[in-house]
Amino acid sequence: MKAEHSLFVTMLVLLLGGFLSLLNETILNVALFPIMSEMNVTATMVQWLSTGYVLIVAIMVPISAFLIYTFTTKKLYLGAMGIFGLGTLAAVFSPDFMVLVLARMIQALGTGLLAPIMIDTALASYPREQHGYIMGICTCVILIGPAAGPIISGLVLQFFTWRALFVLLLPFILFCIGGGMIYLKNVIPCSKPKIDRISIMLSTTGFSFLVYGISIVSSDCNWRDILIIFSIGIVSIIFFCKRQLGLREPMLNITAFRKTYFSVCALLVIVVQMVQFSINIVLPLLLEKGMQLTSLQAALTLFPAVLVCSAVTPISGRLYDHIGGKKIIPGGILIMGFGLLVLARIQISSSVLLIALFNMIIYLGIALAWSPMQSHALKQLSLSKQAHGVAIINTFIQLGSALGTPLFVGLMDAGERKYIAQYAGKLTDSSLHIHALYSGFHYSISNAAILIGIAFLFSLLLNIKIRLRS
Repeated sequence: MKAEHSLFVTMLVLLLGGFLSLLNETILNVALFPIMSEMNVTATMVQWLSTGYVLIVAIMVPISAFLIYTFTTKKLYLGAMGIFGLGTLAAVFSPDFMVLVLARMIQALGTGLLAPIMIDTALASYPREQHGYIMGICTCVILIGPAAGPIISGLVLQFFTWRALFVLLLPFILFCIGGGMIYLKNVIPCSKPKIDRISIMLSTTGFSFLVYGISIVSSDCNWRDILIIFSIGIVSIIFFCKRQLGLREPMLNITAFRKTYFSVCALLVIVVQMVQFSINIVLPLLLEKGMQLTSLQAALTLFPAVLVCSAVTPISGRLYDHIGGKKIIPGGILIMGFGLLVLARIQISSSVLLIALFNMIIYLGIALAWSPMQSHALKQLSLSKQAHGVAIINTFIQLGSALGTPLFVGLMDAGERKYIAQYAGKLTDSSLHIHALYSGFHYSISNAAILIGIAFLFSLLLNIKIRLRS
């Protein structure tokens, strides 16, 4: 009984830490305008609160496997949570914008490790036959955290300033540190791999340049500069991968990709994350600009879908433990595609409730597929490679988030411009822009449905025995 209580508190501490790290990604999304006004910065500059944060997370996630095998579970968790707390405290008292950006980057140094630590430690604490269920619980946190950010910040900003958002995090961070010190066990063996500084340099350069290049695609930057940034990132990642294959103790063991089902599931993760993350941006744009909802109302419209997801993911994890992923993963992706197709057909006269219902169908599909995709990928690996698999999957999640936004927002913008060019002069200005907004939304979501359709075809490979050669 005492052991069960200890494990429960351990999981609570891990899940809360993971939740806080993911909540922190989006908690400033509706606070950017107040920060612009108070600190007198432009819209381009204020985006660095998100861009800088994502860049540091993109650097930390690939090296998480190396750190997990280098330090004990307790030391790494407490260190990551302590850095997160330090950055949060600096954000509360930041006197100017540059200090606030620096504080966000310090936060990211810690939060970039918390999700991988949560998953690795949770999986190491339970037998393999329960991993589907445990991944389902972790998936709840991964999906609810970012979705809860705008809602919580919208409520807080009704009564307090943006600094209160960081004050709100501090007691929970202290609880996680205290709980971690008392209950967290060192369940992952430390193999103390040798530090390869060249690998760290190549990984840092590659992933930071790639994510930064993706993040500025939809900006006014010169395309030549963007291509240079992309080229540096991609070349660095290629050299990084070649180096990992030649090391006895690689920083990130990419031989995981030799496992067919791991490669298929990793590809599905990046595609589903691209679509899921971009819906959280494209759909609020329609609700706020097209239906004139406030940011808080738009966030509340999307939240029922997240509740459906949080209820279904543990069930999908249990299903995976009993029947495997060969049926449930394609089934979830198919439901997600159906939800996208019906969402792409909404009209100006459609109600907010109908949009919320269609979004719930999409998230039902995500909930059925998301946890089994990760569980099935990690099931292909030995325990010694599991942390590397988690690091790869989390890196792909970050890349999917970074890729999805410029792609689907860009498609929405292209659809709007095409409609305006076609119907300019035939409608009044106000009517033209509303119709153009809906047309752009239809174009963006229709392309998302096509992409998910391709992902469904790839998911059928899980039912075919194939062997990948190195």
